[in-house]
Amino acid sequence: MNDRAALVHVFHPRLPLDLTTTLQPLRRGWGDPCSRVVDGAIWRATRTPAGPGTERLRRTVEGGVEVTAWGPGAGWLAEHAPALVGGGDDTSDFRPAHPLLRDLQIRHPGLRMCRTEAVFEAAMATIIEQKVPGAAAWRSWRALVRGLGDPGPGPLPGLFVPPGPELVARTPYFAFHPFGLERRRAETLRRAAAAAPRLVETTDMPLDAARGRLDAVPGLGPWSAAEIALVALGDPDAVSVGDYHLAHQVSWALAGEPRGSDERMLELLEPYRGHRARVLRLLFVAGIEAPRYGPRLPLRDVARM
Repeated sequence: MNDRAALVHVFHPRLPLDLTTTLQPLRRGWGDPCSRVVDGAIWRATRTPAGPGTERLRRTVEGGVEVTAWGPGAGWLAEHAPALVGGGDDTSDFRPAHPLLRDLQIRHPGLRMCRTEAVFEAAMATIIEQKVPGAAAWRSWRALVRGLGDPGPGPLPGLFVPPGPELVARTPYFAFHPFGLERRRAETLRRAAAAAPRLVETTDMPLDAARGRLDAVPGLGPWSAAEIALVALGDPDAVSVGDYHLAHQVSWALAGEPRGSDERMLELLEPYRGHRARVLRLLFVAGIEAPRYGPRLPLRDVARM
C-alpha cells in the first residue's frame, strides 16, 4: 500500500497536547518495530478490530493533529486517534498540593493519558517485561514481533504489526524460546491470547472492573493489570504495585526518602487517587529517580529454565 491509498484526517485537541510525551508509554525501547519517530512524526503499527493498520501522527502549523493511516484498519485508527492522544482525559479535578507536582503540572501541560484500546498487544508487551530488566524485555519484544508479526501497511519500511491472539494461542511454548522467553512467560502469553475476547471487553468496562478482569487472568496480577490499563485503557489511576523501582521513586520524590515499600508508595499517592498514574507519569517525564544502591536485577538464561 502506498501514499495514494492513505487516509488523512485532521482534528484539533481541546486541551494542550505534547504528542511525543503522551505517546511515549507505547514505545518499547528505541528499537521497537511497532513504533518509530521520523522527522517529529510518530508512526505506529497495530491490529484494530477492522484489521491491521499503520498510522502517522504529527502536529500541524495550525495546532491540529494530522493522522495519516494505511491498511484495513485505517478508518478505525483515524476515528480513534483523538482518544489515542488523550482526548477523553480529564484533568479538571487534578490540583496537586505537593509543590513538586504543582511545578511539574505547570511544566508539562501537554501530558495526556493515551488510550490505544489494543488490550492484547499491551498484555503481550507487559508479560514480556515481567521480572526481567528492560533491555532484555525489549530484545524479546523485538524478536517476537519480527518473528511472528506482519509488515505494517504503508510506506515506512521496517515497521511491524504485532502478532494476533489466534497465532500466539496456537504457538507452542517452546517456540518462544528463541525470542528469549522461558516457559513461564510463554505460557502466560498463550493464556492471555486464549482470553483475548474477554480482555477486549475491558475497553467498555469501568476502570476498576477492567483492572479486576485483567488481574484475573492467570499469570498477570496487579502489576500487569495496571501496566496494561495505563496504555490500553488510558487509566489515570493505574498503579503498578510490585514494580522493582517505582516505590523508591515515589518515596524519594514525594517524601525525600531514598527507599520505600509498596505500602509507603500507596500512602503517598493516596491524596491523588483518581490521578495516581498521572502523578507517576509526571515523575517519569521529569526524570526523577531515587538514588541507586546495590546491583541491578540479573539477566536470565532462558535456555536453562
